[in-house]
Parts: sequence; structure tokens; C-alpha cells
Amino acid sequence: MTAVSPGTGRIWAAAKGPLVIGAVILAAAIVITLLRGSGEGGALDPRSFRPEGGHAVAELLRQNGVSVELTDDVSRVDGATLFVTHSNLIDPDRLAGLSRTAAATVLVAPPGDLGRVEVRTRQPSCPLAEKAGAAKTGGLTYTGEQSCYDSTLVRTGTVTTIGFGGVFTNDDLDEEGNAALALALLGQHERLVWYLPTAADRSRQKAPVDLVPAGWLFGALQLGVAAVLVALWRARRLGRVVPEQLPVVVRAAETVEGRARLYRSAHAAGHAAAVLRQAARDRLAPLLGLPPGDDPSEEIARRTRRSASEVRTLLYDTGQVDDRGLVALADELDALENEVRKA
Repeated sequence: MTAVSPGTGRIWAAAKGPLVIGAVILAAAIVITLLRGSGEGGALDPRSFRPEGGHAVAELLRQNGVSVELTDDVSRVDGATLFVTHSNLIDPDRLAGLSRTAAATVLVAPPGDLGRVEVRTRQPSCPLAEKAGAAKTGGLTYTGEQSCYDSTLVRTGTVTTIGFGGVFTNDDLDEEGNAALALALLGQHERLVWYLPTAADRSRQKAPVDLVPAGWLFGALQLGVAAVLVALWRARRLGRVVPEQLPVVVRAAETVEGRARLYRSAHAAGHAAAVLRQAARDRLAPLLGLPPGDDPSEEIARRTRRSASEVRTLLYDTGQVDDRGLVALADELDALENEVRKA
């Protein structure tokens, strides 16, 4: 018996179950996240009657002669106002390209330039939203050519950025000047393209790994390092191999029978025949006074009545044998060895 530490096979056998379960949970979470963006109940969805939906402002725009088009294809926005509800789900370069093709663009809460402020009623303090008056704004803040509501709404060229989308929701539309501000921003042209990005939209733009939050990636990296360290710790050798005495005496005959059964179950008659021939050559070499590895066929032929070719065939033949042939080979090798001993 030898004392060895667990090998990589045993470590993998123990770890593959939890790893598979973790992979299944991660895949399910990604699928659920991608599918949650679909349907008619999301935030700022013009079809939604929920408090966070945008049906009220969409209906108000239609009553004022503005055509509202909900779409996930923004390839045709020429001459229209483009309203992007979840700008943080769009790649910044693609967002800039969309803004250049539209007559006017309204972006809700893209990544902020300056920081974040609380949501509350603010005065516009700018000509851009002077007619709308006080409105409930906040969230992210930005820099721009025109700045309103403490930099929570800015305009640069034809692009208007607002840090909080509450002014467009069913729940907050009737507060303060929210409705007037929403109509002023979204009703700039007779046609409004309402773009409702989802996580699935981002997945079409980036690789799946880009959808995973940075904190998750850092945590996965830490877990990977920890797993490698544990594997190295558990897989280290405890020292040189130490032979130990068997607790019981095993008879040689039992060992031979056990190995024979293994050869038989593996249908390895050819390998067993090669082992028998090699063992016979190893026993005959000292009897003939030859160094190990030399061909004893000529010396055996000189001492017995057998020909050298016959002996060489018996000791070196590599042809296929069956179980019956294996028994016959063992008998012939025993007979040959007896002849050499008596010679």
C-alpha cells in the first residue's frame, strides 16, 4: 500500500456537481434577465397602464397630433423625435449615431457627467423649460449647452438629456409641470419614435460577458483564485511514497488467479501471451549463461532437439491467440524450460 494525496480526478469528481449547479443557476438568471425586458408592463412602456408605464403621455401626445411609434428598429428616424427610454442599455457610440440621424433626440438617464441628486420639485431656471415651469426632476446630472433644473435636464444641439424619467410616467405626469415638460420634449415634431431598449437589445450589441456586472466578474475572479489555491493545497504530495506491509498475507496463487481474471475480463489474451513469453525468456537467460535481452534461440537449439526457428517462433511470435491457445502456449513454454534444465 502507498500513501498518496487526492489526485486531480478525485478533486474534479467532488467539485463537478457544485460547478454544474452553479452554471445552471447562472444561465437561468441570464435568461430571466433577458426575458424580463419583454412584454407590456415595463417602465416607460407606452402600452402600460401601470404607475411606471408611459401610456398617459403617449395618449396625450396623440391627442395633440403627434404620431407615436413604438419600435425596436431605429434604422428610420429621419425627421422624427427619437425618445430612448433606457439609454444606459445602449452602447454610447451607437447612441451617438442614432442621435445624429434623428431630427431631435430625448435620452432618459444615460450615464451621468457630474453625479446624482435627489428627486424633488425644481424650477427650470432656463428658457428651454420656462413654459413648463416647476417639475419633479432629479437623478443624474449632466453638462450641456443649455442647463435646466439644476443640471438634471440639459440640451446640446438637438440632443436633450434628462436624468430622471418620472415626468413621463403615468404616476407623476399630473404633478407640477411634468405634463407640460413631457409634451415640450417629446412633441417637438409630428412623429415620435419611442425606442424601448431591453437587456436583450444590449446582448445583440455585446458579448454575453459584457452583460455581467463588474462586481460579479471581480467576485468570480476571486472564487477562481481561491479554487486554484484549494486545488494546489489538496493536491500537494505529503512526501515520498512509503511502502507498507500488507495487513494480511496474500498467496502467490491468488495473485496469479486475480491477474488472470483481469486479463480474461479484458479479453487480453494477446497481452497475456506476451507476458508469458517475456517471463520465459527472463528465466531461460540465466540458465543459458546469456545476458538479459539476448535472443536465446540458437543456444536452446544447440542444447535441445528443437530447431532455432521453432524456438524463436515459440518465444517471440506476436500472432493473435485465444484462451485455448494461451493454455497451449503456457504448456509449451513449460516444456521448453524443462528441456533446457535437463540438457
